[in-house]
This record gives sequence, structure tokens and C-alpha cells, in this order.
Amino acid sequence: MRISLFISRRLIRERDRENSFSRPVNVIAIAGISMGLAVMILAVSILTGFKEDIRDKIAGFAGHLQIINLDSNYSYETAPINTDQDFIGTLRETRGINHIQQFATKAGIIKTDENIQGVVLKGVGPDYDWSFFEKSLVEGNIPAIGDSVRSDGVVISKKISDMLGLSTGDPFAMFFVQDPPRQRRFTVEGIYETSVEEMDKIFVLCDIDHIRRLNGWSETQASGFEILVDDFSRIDEMTMVTRSIIGYPAEPEMDKLKVTNIRIKYPQIFDWLNFQDTNVIVILILMLTVAGFNMISGLLILILEKTNMIGVLKALGSGNRMIRRIFLWQASYLIFKGLLWGNLTGITLAWLQERFSLISLDPSSYYLSTVPVNLELFHVLILNAGTMAIIILMMLIPSHLVSRISPVKAIRFD
Repeated sequence: MRISLFISRRLIRERDRENSFSRPVNVIAIAGISMGLAVMILAVSILTGFKEDIRDKIAGFAGHLQIINLDSNYSYETAPINTDQDFIGTLRETRGINHIQQFATKAGIIKTDENIQGVVLKGVGPDYDWSFFEKSLVEGNIPAIGDSVRSDGVVISKKISDMLGLSTGDPFAMFFVQDPPRQRRFTVEGIYETSVEEMDKIFVLCDIDHIRRLNGWSETQASGFEILVDDFSRIDEMTMVTRSIIGYPAEPEMDKLKVTNIRIKYPQIFDWLNFQDTNVIVILILMLTVAGFNMISGLLILILEKTNMIGVLKALGSGNRMIRRIFLWQASYLIFKGLLWGNLTGITLAWLQERFSLISLDPSSYYLSTVPVNLELFHVLILNAGTMAIIILMMLIPSHLVSRISPVKAIRFD
């Protein structure tokens, strides 16, 4: 065993037993590290959970990618495309693409006896993935949409339900401004709530055949395709892959298509989410700075308290490098204890929030009803490694104080 490690272990055991001057300083240093790490774990897990939940909700309404007509703009009255496309089979086999589904949208007005509300009717087919709305369903059921019989059942949001006084089983009329104007009657089969007010207050889901009949489209026409990908972080890459597979048709009679994604379609939401990264970075820097200065002050106290010992070791022939390692080993022990308690505190608080939703949010401002948590082992390990590395590097500066201590004056130091 190295002599520096042996001495540091003896000093640690003595300090834990005796009522030394440095003991409360060490406790403060450990507390500073543990609180800093706990806050960093919570900040990262809440940020990643927040971004993941919001992304999943936006993707639930619009998919990750969309293939639409080149002539379509960002309105909900779209130009149709043919659903019998040769590239669909290739896309389904492409690694990273999870699901492809048809959709169609049309703006309309819901009128009840007392209220009126403009909404967007989103038509979906039998291939639609209802998993997002099944999790968000608060009342009723998902309508059965098949290939043969057109369903009059729709799914509306709780926001629309409250505004118009509609409940499951209630019929209502919907009007469409076109030439000539048209009307359709639907029945509420399900009510969902996602807390994304911008989406909840406009989207009504129905059988895609209703929109095809309203627009005079054939059974092989739709507004486009929605694509769900496996990894959101690769959404830009998958957008380029999809564009390369679709290509640009040279024949005039073929559909001219474009590929977009939800980052492009909803830039204000994703710009807001990216802005949250800055807040977390500021928190991480502040916590690391506080923890680092706590450890610097703790190490200085350790060195000053053992000035006599340093003088004796130097008089016996010990070098500055070996003596510095003694105090760095002690500092590493304190850092380890701080990281241990910080992990325990941060992970416990994150688990309690994830399990019991102790802290709630205003859905109108944050799109979520409770604080989300995404606790991942990788993030915890990175935070621990980064915290230890940065603090140890900061320790190198005060450890050089050892070289400034004279053996003669240190031994006489009282």
C-alpha cells in the first residue's frame, strides 16, 4: 500500500472519531456536494422527462414525420395524395421507422344548441396507432374504424367537451364551409385529455372516409402519411432518409410530395423546449461551482490543521508530491461520501415524484399536470463522473499550498 494512502486512511479514521476542528467543515463540504449532485440529478431527469413527454404528445397528434402533397401549406385544408405509393414498402422495412399511417384533415364548425366552436376534423384509418389516445382517454372508448362500414363515432378532447357541454354518447352536428356547404352528424364515443391546450381545443378524430366523402376524394386518397420513428433524436436524419427514398418523380402525372417533421411544423414549441437546456446548464454550473468551493475550503482546513504533521513529514524526507497525495486521498473520500448521499437523495426524490406525482403543474402553461421525471442510469453516471472529475481538478490548486510550508516553521507551528 502506498504510504500516502496509508496515512490518509489513518487520518480519516481519527477524524471520524475525534472532535476535531475540521470535522464540521468536512460535514459542510460533504453536504454541499450531496445537495449539488441531488439538484443536478433532479434537474436533468426533470428536463429530459419534460422534453420527452411534450415530444410524445406532439407526435401523438401529428406523428414524427409527415409525407404530404408539395402544394399543401400549413392549413388544415390539404391537397390529396395517392395512398398506393411504391415507396411505402421500402419505408416499412427501413431501420428506425416504427409505423406508417394514413391521415386526412378538414376544418369545420361544431354547433350545439347553445355553443359553437371551430375545430379540425382529423380522419384516420384502420392502420392508425391509437396507443397515444388510449393512454390519454378519460371517458368512453376508441371508435371501431374498419375498411367496410364507415363509423360515425368520434373522439373529442375534454377541452371541447367542457366548452360545448358534450358527453360520451351525445350526438352533434358539424358544419363545413365549402361550395356547397355541408353538414355531418357525429356521436361522441370517447373523450381524451393531453393538457396540450393548443391541440386539445381543435382536434376531433373520426373515420377518414368522412373526409374523403366531404372532399370528393377516392378511397385511395388522403392528406398524407404520418411516420413514427424509434428514436426522436434521429428525427432530422430520418427526415433526410425518407426524402431520399421518396425522391422527386419525373413523370407529370405522379404526386409531387414533400417530407416534413414536427420540429419544422411546430417550431415555437421546440424552440421553447430547447430554451430549457440553458436553464439546466446554468443550474449545473452553479451547483458544481458551489460544491467545488466547498471542497476547496474543506481541503485548506485539512492542510492548515495538519501543518505540524506536514513539517514532520518533510523533515523525515517526504516530498511535496507525496504529501499532496495524502490530502487529495482525504478529499476524494469526502467527495465519495458526498456523491453517495447526493445519489441517494436525488434518486429517491426523483422516484417519489415519478411514483406519486407529488408536485403538480398548471397544464395551461406547461402542457403537463405534474412534474415529469425521466431517471436514466446513463445520466446519473455521467453526472457522478463529471462532478468527481471537476472537483478533483479544482482540488489541485489548494493542494499546492503544501509546497509553501517550511518544515522548520511548521514544526514550531502552534
